[in-house]
Amino acid sequence: MQLFLALCFLLGIPSGAPDIHSLKYFFTAASNVPNFPEFVNVGLVDEVEISHYDSNTRRKVPKQDWMNKVTEEDPEYWERYTERNLGRQQTFKANIEILKQHLNQTGGVHIYQWMVGCEWDDETDEVVNAFDQDGYDGEDFISFDLKTETWITPVPQAVPTKHKWNSNKAEMDYRKHYLTTECVDWLKKYVEFGRSSLMRKDLPSVSLLQKTPSSPLTCHATGFYPDRADLFWKKDEEELHEDVVKGEILPNHDGSFQMSVDLDLSGLKDEDWGRYSCVFHLAGGQEVSKRLDKRDIRTNWKTNDGGFPTGAAAGGVVAALLLLTGCIMGLICLKKPPQGKVETLLVQVSSFGCSSSVISPLPFRHK
Repeated sequence: MQLFLALCFLLGIPSGAPDIHSLKYFFTAASNVPNFPEFVNVGLVDEVEISHYDSNTRRKVPKQDWMNKVTEEDPEYWERYTERNLGRQQTFKANIEILKQHLNQTGGVHIYQWMVGCEWDDETDEVVNAFDQDGYDGEDFISFDLKTETWITPVPQAVPTKHKWNSNKAEMDYRKHYLTTECVDWLKKYVEFGRSSLMRKDLPSVSLLQKTPSSPLTCHATGFYPDRADLFWKKDEEELHEDVVKGEILPNHDGSFQMSVDLDLSGLKDEDWGRYSCVFHLAGGQEVSKRLDKRDIRTNWKTNDGGFPTGAAAGGVVAALLLLTGCIMGLICLKKPPQGKVETLLVQVSSFGCSSSVISPLPFRHK
């Protein structure tokens, strides 16, 4: 099982499958992480943030205007789920202390994470996928296998927890019911609330960026929606796979997405420049193509006379564009350095922070 990089990796929407929708909830409890809440609850529909709760604000609030429609059926909705998250906050904090005792840990930074959600095909009305997994200190800890209806773990430290949870048949029955029924019912409701926004298709602006004349050339596309898209370099009409480094699709603060692909220019002859182009392809067939032209390259590299090369944009603008490729929606990435300590990377974009779930109540679970 892969490293549980909770809140950073994007599960599940298959490329080129516009009828697949996803509902995902991320819960994170942090111990001794500076300038970050002790508890954060994130909810996403089709990778779009829908709501927010954290232990600093202690309020659950909608992050999309269309999420306010939930109060048309249930006026007390936000207040009730605020109280529910206040309870979860204490439970998750306790989970960290329990795990620290079980693992003979004392101080230091520790992160406990829970991810749960489902995917649904709008066209066939089938449940495509469902997931429920816990992570601790940046690694998978335990997860629910829907096919076998049992808890599984990749680490020996979680074996006692696995046996304990597998002996609770009623809990596992509820878990299955939630993942295959309740989660999908909520997802259908949210998709209907936000259909005009979630089903839109926006083409990006495409820029050519280069730090220095010897650096790879970056083709950067930003502002597209949805995230089922591809960006690639081609020579004449053939897609290039050598001398190309493709980046991941990342979310922007406004709910749109961005991505980039680098091209090594070291072996490129001047007479061949016009044969190259960067192509953005959105699911459904829409494309944006930008032919390679030195005059269109934006850079913050200065010439010997102190000026900028032809076609260069202001350095600050380009720097901002380049920095965007590292932004990950204000979520948390965790990795395990060789020393065994958890390195916590906290990236926040503007006021777009973590958001909370609008999930039906799930049992509080202690390790």
